[in-house]
Amino acid sequence: MRTSQRFASIASIAAALLVGGCTNWLAVDNPTVIDKDALDPVADADLMSKSAIQNFKSAYGHLIVYSSWFVGETDVSETFPTRNEFGRRDISYQTNGSLDTDIWFPLSQSVASSYLVVTTDLPDPTTNINYARAHLVLGYAYIFMAEQFCQGTVLAGPPLTTQNMLDSALAHFALARSIGTGNASAEGTLLANAASVGTARTELQAGNLTAAITAANSVPAGFVYNLTYVDDLAQRLRLANRMWFYVRDRGSIAVAPTWRIGPQLPPNQVQNADPRVPWTIPTAYAPQDAAYSTDRGIAYAIQQKFPDYTAPVRLASKLEADYITAEAQGTIAQKALIDARRAANGQPAVSITDPDSTLTEFLTQRGLDFFLEGKRMGDFRRHPTNIIGLPVPGSTYWKPGFAPVGSNVCYPLPISETDNNPNF
Repeated sequence: MRTSQRFASIASIAAALLVGGCTNWLAVDNPTVIDKDALDPVADADLMSKSAIQNFKSAYGHLIVYSSWFVGETDVSETFPTRNEFGRRDISYQTNGSLDTDIWFPLSQSVASSYLVVTTDLPDPTTNINYARAHLVLGYAYIFMAEQFCQGTVLAGPPLTTQNMLDSALAHFALARSIGTGNASAEGTLLANAASVGTARTELQAGNLTAAITAANSVPAGFVYNLTYVDDLAQRLRLANRMWFYVRDRGSIAVAPTWRIGPQLPPNQVQNADPRVPWTIPTAYAPQDAAYSTDRGIAYAIQQKFPDYTAPVRLASKLEADYITAEAQGTIAQKALIDARRAANGQPAVSITDPDSTLTEFLTQRGLDFFLEGKRMGDFRRHPTNIIGLPVPGSTYWKPGFAPVGSNVCYPLPISETDNNPNF
């Protein structure tokens, strides 16, 4: 009866509106949507370039989390089968919806929004900060595409090989660096230095060691470029720190045993044996925390590197440039940086001299320094046999009820791309 009365009331309101002359009474403006026809690409270039950066910020968190499962930085502490496919390194391009919605689409969106800027005829093209922003996003989008995907494509274009994607990253980083330097503002300098780190990263991934060293050495001491996040309850999926979102809202990532350096301390105390990967087992945050481990059968070890929704995430730094230089220079330089990083973080010295063991320890120290920053996948692609904690093909997946670990070394493009792109 209540339902009938409610529909009768709604019908009466509708009739009254129509009699009163309203012909579109269900139309509601959405304050979160901007009509594309209301934008002026030149006048609104600042808005559009900053939107491209925001799109990349949102994509970056997804890229970090999913790759952390793939290379064993974190365990998939939830039951989603599509996400456990990443933890198992056995991704179905035909049925894995997360591959599309959480990774490929956000990354492609950041690319598309950046191209809207760089294809617009803006004034002062050699110094325009909007071009520098958009080219930096494109550079990093291409390097992530190259490191994480087996092949790529942009704006429904033809398939791209890994080398194609690396070449494109270098081209956009060069423009970001040149335009940022020419702009001569604080932001321009920041973007130029971030592009230099990106260049060094890309050259290293491509095997161009001399060029990698040159780019890395151009980065000034103390340089850090962070992406910032905010806590907006209505927009956490887009604006908040993704790693904390996946801890607190989803219970999806748990620090893998390999990276829990040192003994476990009492609940709700941060583990500080190595300060670079702080973690804890929560019991007092909220009652639901205890339930997060039900599909794991073990305690829920959560990262504390990013302890809230507003925690910034490092994208580029002089520290990364130093690691790139040392890796490119070889064993002696790698051992020197190993010793420095271990000493700086309370670890005892190690006595290793052979190149293979040195490289493994070097990449382990790099993994500690850049834990949950989206760099481990590139390390794995360069040195697959020197990565600790990697899920081993054919081994039993740590979580019961799933098939053994697969042998994927990169992500396939989702079927939504290959079926709809006329070039595939």
